[in-house]
Amino acid sequence: MVIAIDGPAGTGKSTIASLIAKRLGVTYLNSGSFYRAITLALLENKIDLSDAGAVLDFAKKQRLDYENSRLVLNGVDVEDRLHEDSVSANAAQVSAIPEIRHLVNARLHEITKSLSIVCEGRDMTTVVFPDAEYKFYLDASIDAQAERRFKQGVSRLSLEEIKAAILKRDEIDKNKKEGALKIAEDAKYIDTTHLTIDEVCEIIIGKIKGI
Repeated sequence: MVIAIDGPAGTGKSTIASLIAKRLGVTYLNSGSFYRAITLALLENKIDLSDAGAVLDFAKKQRLDYENSRLVLNGVDVEDRLHEDSVSANAAQVSAIPEIRHLVNARLHEITKSLSIVCEGRDMTTVVFPDAEYKFYLDASIDAQAERRFKQGVSRLSLEEIKAAILKRDEIDKNKKEGALKIAEDAKYIDTTHLTIDEVCEIIIGKIKGI
């Protein structure tokens, strides 16, 4: 079983997907972690992000694993570093490279061959798992998005800087040549602006159980 969730940053995707996975006893998969891990490695090795060929050649040499819902890069757990400001500022640019998306998508399918999963990202319902049994698109106002990301405490940016960064990233994501952020025709749309995490979870669980 595949439960796919898409939506922009700050809509609660990661928290909600993780909780849904726990309640259903299945694996939680955050596709964005793969792009962020590649971005982290690129930055640490001072690879020119504007050189798509160099980025792809480097990315092909990285080993990406997913253990206990945490991203492991070349044998090192990097989950706690994936939301560093430098990674957040550059992940969308890296993920916009079509060949990088092909690389990550192939790895995602490899990892999930024999698993029931709840996966979240930007193109889970449209590209990666278009045949998922259940599809959801979470959305929220930009003010709510920025405030939630700010309260996570993983960024040193001000609230207004976070808002600007989210707007920039969403613009990139919505205009990607491949894997653009959009609402699948058969996905259930949920505006989380005025909903609690528990309320969103109940809506999703209810849909899955046919309540």
